[in-house]
Amino acid sequence: MEVTDIGNKEEGKIWHRKPTPGKSVLVTVVRTAQQAKTVRFLHVAFDTTGDSFLAGDHHGNIYVFDISRNRFRLVQKTGQACTSLAFSLRRTTEFLVALADYTIKCFDKDTKQLVSWMRGHEGAVSSISVHSSGRYAITTSSDTAQLWDLDTFQRKRKLNIRQSVGIQRVFFLPLSNTILSCFSDDSIFAWESDTLFCKYQLPVPDCGPRIFYKAFAVTRDGKSLAAGGRSNLLHLWCLDTKQLLRVIQMPTQVRTVRQLEFLPDSFDGGASQTLGVLSQDGVMRFIHIHTCKLLFHVGSHDESITTVAVSPNGRHIVAIMDNGSVNIYSVQSLTQELNKPPPSQVAVVSGGEADQDFSNLKVKVRSEAVQRPTKSSGRRTQVKTLRPPAGTTAEDKENELPAGLNKKRLVALLKAFGEYPAKYRMFVWRSLLCLPENHAAYSSLTDKGLHSAFLTLHEKYPIKSHKLLRGLQRVLSALAHWAAIFGEVEYLPLVAFPFVKLFQNNPMLCFEVVATVIVNWCQHWFEYFPNPPLNILNMAENVLAHHDKELLQHLVDCGVTSQLFVWPLLETFFSEVLTRDEWLKLFDNIFSNHPSFLLMACVAYIICCREPLLLCSQKQDFEYFFHHRNNMDVGAMVKEAYQLMSSTPADIHPRAMLSDFTPLTKGQYPVFNHYPEFIVEYQSREKEKIRLQEMEYLRERQEVSAMRADFLRRLYYSEEQRRNILSQEEERLTQQRAKLAAMKRELKVKELELLDTTRRRFLKHQQDLRASQLQRLDQEISRKMTLYDQETAAAVQDLEVRQMEMEVQRKQLEQVTNTLLTPYQPHLLHSALLPFVCLPSILLCQMCFCISNPFFLFLSVSLDRGRAQLDSSERELLKEIRELRQKLAARSHFSVFRMHLGWVII
Repeated sequence: MEVTDIGNKEEGKIWHRKPTPGKSVLVTVVRTAQQAKTVRFLHVAFDTTGDSFLAGDHHGNIYVFDISRNRFRLVQKTGQACTSLAFSLRRTTEFLVALADYTIKCFDKDTKQLVSWMRGHEGAVSSISVHSSGRYAITTSSDTAQLWDLDTFQRKRKLNIRQSVGIQRVFFLPLSNTILSCFSDDSIFAWESDTLFCKYQLPVPDCGPRIFYKAFAVTRDGKSLAAGGRSNLLHLWCLDTKQLLRVIQMPTQVRTVRQLEFLPDSFDGGASQTLGVLSQDGVMRFIHIHTCKLLFHVGSHDESITTVAVSPNGRHIVAIMDNGSVNIYSVQSLTQELNKPPPSQVAVVSGGEADQDFSNLKVKVRSEAVQRPTKSSGRRTQVKTLRPPAGTTAEDKENELPAGLNKKRLVALLKAFGEYPAKYRMFVWRSLLCLPENHAAYSSLTDKGLHSAFLTLHEKYPIKSHKLLRGLQRVLSALAHWAAIFGEVEYLPLVAFPFVKLFQNNPMLCFEVVATVIVNWCQHWFEYFPNPPLNILNMAENVLAHHDKELLQHLVDCGVTSQLFVWPLLETFFSEVLTRDEWLKLFDNIFSNHPSFLLMACVAYIICCREPLLLCSQKQDFEYFFHHRNNMDVGAMVKEAYQLMSSTPADIHPRAMLSDFTPLTKGQYPVFNHYPEFIVEYQSREKEKIRLQEMEYLRERQEVSAMRADFLRRLYYSEEQRRNILSQEEERLTQQRAKLAAMKRELKVKELELLDTTRRRFLKHQQDLRASQLQRLDQEISRKMTLYDQETAAAVQDLEVRQMEMEVQRKQLEQVTNTLLTPYQPHLLHSALLPFVCLPSILLCQMCFCISNPFFLFLSVSLDRGRAQLDSSERELLKEIRELRQKLAARSHFSVFRMHLGWVII
């Protein structure tokens, strides 16, 4: 057993030495990180082809392993452990990853880009189920299940349940729009995916112990469901009838079922009959669900299995072991039992007792309906036992086929229904053709690789499906390695293509079917190589001439030969003129009859298309007619072929020219040399010469291309250097511009600072000037005020002196007056008292007195004048004093204003 340590590699080979045929474990893949620590793989998932699978480890690395190409590749680093994996069925390069943070991410394995990020779960996602159309996906956690639209990556629906009832699993049924939901109380519901309408519920079995469902598996046709849990019992349900078919009891070593997986087969029609049961002991046992036999097992107590994934084509099993490694198993090497055909539908009656061994598994079938016990009538039921005849004839031996089938009965069944059941058609063909299944011989042919004649097959036949193209190249290369002529036959891809398309999942069977067809139904085809088989075409033309001379004469008159109306049907095996179902129905009859039936079918096709052919007159019309589909009843064509087989005379019947059916030999394939070897060898030599010339031309062209590539690389390198220099210069100029801009900014800032400093200095200078002016004004004002004060004081003193002088003058005047008026005191006293008696009289007396005394009159006038002068002087003095007071007040106000003005200027 080869062990591959991928380590920190991002891509490489899965195995370095091709696994030896017969070994069950192809390779064991481990991953060791630093310090020899093993990184455990957690989950695996196959794609739809079954040739590659995803594997995720607990570091969050996602790898793609391509078994057919022997390559692995790291496609994503998520940074956290994954809890589930699944491929997208619509866009094959995309895959879904459920992560430990409860989110689901969609990545592209080719571009390694994140396509979408889906959130919504509150618990770890345990499973991802993708609809067969690839449009929808269901993610399941312990508390909810969510339906996603993979076109928009939006959540479409959400399934909520009670906390007491947990979800075990929710998944799509294959080939249908039904969603199956399984809960922890063993209830199973089926829902319509479009409307989410509950279609039905599977009844919970009343009798027997409760299983506590944990694991589920569905066949590819979606008709059977297997369920298991904390018990060694398995329930097998029929989803069409909604009934429990049987209860399968596993061996006593099985106490809990952890995982169930059906093992598909190419010939079971989707109704898988092999079920893999992974139990708590880490051993996965594969059983037959009908015979309940243990077929084989993988894993052991020492090398226990954690989880398993089965490829859709049934070729490989990938298991994650308990130590974190990945084992890749070959189903073909594990057992030969699965390669055998399914049980015969034609019962073989035996007289002895059944020799089946049910020691491994015990089958108990319980009905879901309660049945009442029936009353016994007392009569004994007569049982009729069929016994085989005492002896067998030579004809019966000739008609006996592998797997217990009888050719005579199959032909009767075919004539009754017109075709074999589609479910068992491949099995019947394998039996009719007696395929030897020489695995070793086929491996020796495929080990030689692709034949040089078919390396450029895609250029001549551009097939869209890469898988189909690789399968066709593989089968044609094996045929070319088997016989050299098949590398030269140009129409061989047309012959093999329908069989490759039909057996694309099993290339070995496809090769043996094509080889059997060539050996038996292509007899004498290669005697006139490289020309068409004229002898075979003449046989068909003779049969047509015997049964419809008019039609043949019309073809001859139009210049149409058998190379135009027979050979296109033979070289394509009717694949161009019939649909798939019509082709399958025709070859059911061809494989069940003599090899001459193929020529009769060609003639029958021409006769059935008699009317449209008689209307054609141009050669191009005939070419188009025999290379395109036409409206024709294939059943009528087959009946006409049988009529031709029975009514054609023996002298022109192809049966006389063609040998009976001869199957391929077991162990090794027979030697095929029914062709002109010298022509093939000559063509081979010529083609080899041309190939060598082409190789030389390609080598020279490759050298020129290499020189041109080197020149372009140098040119690109010089251009890159120039770009680097330019980028460096641009970067340097950018840096210089940045520095210059910084210097400009600094200069601008300094200039602004200088301007601000100058402005401040100018303002300070202005303030100083204002302050000096104010100081000068203050000094001038102080000087003037001082001078004014002095003048005022002097004026006040002068006024005081004048006032004193006036006082003195007044006193002197009063003294003089008093002196003059002393003799006239009585009169004056009398005049003083008279006012109270009669003022006018007094005034009259005084006037008379004054008139009578002139001196007194003069004195009176002088006194009045003196008084008037004194009064006027006194008034002027008071006016000057008032003006001085006003000036002093104005001076005080000006001082306050000057003080405020000084504060404002400062």
